[in-house]
Amino acid sequence: MRPAQTAQAAPKIGVRSYEIAALREDGSLFIGQQRAPAMPLFESAYSAFARGSVIQTTQGPVAIEDLQPGDRVATADGRDADVVWIGSSTFVPADAGKRTPLYRIMADSFGPSRPSLFLTVGPGARILKTPPHLRAETNGAPMLTPVRDFVDGVNVIEVVPPTPVRLFHLCLSRHAAIIAGGLEMESFHPGPNATKTVSHGMRDLFLSMFPQVAHISDFGPLAYPRAPESGGAEASAASMA
Repeated sequence: MRPAQTAQAAPKIGVRSYEIAALREDGSLFIGQQRAPAMPLFESAYSAFARGSVIQTTQGPVAIEDLQPGDRVATADGRDADVVWIGSSTFVPADAGKRTPLYRIMADSFGPSRPSLFLTVGPGARILKTPPHLRAETNGAPMLTPVRDFVDGVNVIEVVPPTPVRLFHLCLSRHAAIIAGGLEMESFHPGPNATKTVSHGMRDLFLSMFPQVAHISDFGPLAYPRAPESGGAEASAASMA
């Protein structure tokens, strides 16, 4: 007699605490904390830059944790933009229950002073650089590519520190590539279709974490196209060329 087969339980989604500092539409400042699911829709908005990452502002380089809504930052297209939202959360990369790898970009990996010192970023980080296998399709136009796609074990390496790490992300008055440690890195934008596959309740919860917007369309258009996500660290040293 065969043993009874039991249905495999769906993985349980945890809850994470997210910190938010933002300018409301009327210009007033919102500072708060909100608990929400630890799922990619939410985590991608809080997991781009490690504490200590240096962002180029109109007043000079500033550590990301010292930025405030209303500060003006430099962008890759030469036009300054206002910081309207800063999100952060604490991740434990080595947590066996939900592994969150980080990526360390070594100095000069993408050219002289790009970055000037090593830069540690999270899974939500994208760099304004077209992967080699897509260059023919884009005619050399820049694309926003997940940093994990450039992991080669030498210039860009995966790191899993055992202690908690504070990660940040920034939303600007318009989507752009900011200058982080000398590299052109994407400011936060959920993507126009980010909430199409979730429930209305989950969509409303997500949007409530951005006091400056009412609808997903309020994030505006993407400044650059995004490279398809490969989902892994597949690039080789040739990706640095």
